[in-house]
Amino acid sequence: MTPTKNNLEEFEQALSRQADRVFVLRLYVGGTSPKSVEAINNIKKICEEHLAGHYDLKVVDIYQQPQVAVYEQVVAAPTLVKQSPLPLRRLIGNLSNTRQILQSLGLSN
Repeated sequence: MTPTKNNLEEFEQALSRQADRVFVLRLYVGGTSPKSVEAINNIKKICEEHLAGHYDLKVVDIYQQPQVAVYEQVVAAPTLVKQSPLPLRRLIGNLSNTRQILQSLGLSN
């Protein structure tokens, strides 16, 4: 079956929408603990390698902003929250398992 012009246009539009996605990520850490520092380094590396130019990462220290942790229902640190694109995802830990992180972000199978 050969693709029609409409199918090809739809496919190209879908690819374009995919490329325009911006991942909104919040990493909640507990001060400068070794696990927090490791999580920050790991997520920055993952973002630069796999989402370059398509992410908004904010690191929130729950010791300095405890009200944010309460509002976001963060019960452990470090916790990564993928706010967008939906669905919302929460990952707890040092974020060292790149394959698991990519799967949770919806970037691999």
